[in-house]
Amino acid sequence: MSFAFALNPALDADTLARTFGEAGHISIPGFLANDGAEHLRAALAGRSDWNWAINAAGNVYDLSAEARAAMTDDQRAELDQRINMAARNGFQFRFASLRVPDAIAERRPSDDILHAFAEFMRSDPVMQFLRKITGKAAIVYADAQGTAFHPGDFLTGHDDDVEGKSRELAYVMGLTPEWRVEWGGLLLFHDAEGRVRGLAPRFNCLNMFALPVLHSVSQVTPFAGAVRYAVTGWLRTEIPD
Repeated sequence: MSFAFALNPALDADTLARTFGEAGHISIPGFLANDGAEHLRAALAGRSDWNWAINAAGNVYDLSAEARAAMTDDQRAELDQRINMAARNGFQFRFASLRVPDAIAERRPSDDILHAFAEFMRSDPVMQFLRKITGKAAIVYADAQGTAFHPGDFLTGHDDDVEGKSRELAYVMGLTPEWRVEWGGLLLFHDAEGRVRGLAPRFNCLNMFALPVLHSVSQVTPFAGAVRYAVTGWLRTEIPD
């Protein structure tokens, strides 16, 4: 049976809209009502079907846990070296991913809580709430993927501006109850003058920002004491086929 997510009724859309208007991004703590965030976090932490998402020559590859387990130590070390070298001067990433289908007909909210959250994010009450905060009246759809950043995982700088995707906003729904800044995994915003503003992972906190904007996720350190769980996605102006 699917979980019924709900917005926190105490959220003040007018105050949030003023903050977003000034900065172009916002953090909304306490986004989900009741124990919605804990249900979602527990479901992600209990999954064993995570893929390992990497970028190679501009293509995204999802390497299954079985495929990675079948690699020898030398093969894994070589792959890690190639990923790190590609990250030195270009766009690269490494993290665990659970993707929700874009096509609404392929989503299974009654069976998969991650699918249920994606459907919640594109529901009329949430869309109306987010339109009011951001002033983006044209958004009609939300995609989603579960993400898990383990030690060594990262996402280098990019602006999410992909032709044909109709993306207006990006969001990161934080699901990490305890996190130290020193552990890395920070959502970083870069500006043209080289200044950086970072947001540490927080539990039941929706980070949302207008696109395009250069951003990254700093590498999770080897001594991090937890996995950085989140649901990430984009708010779009068209519903995909």
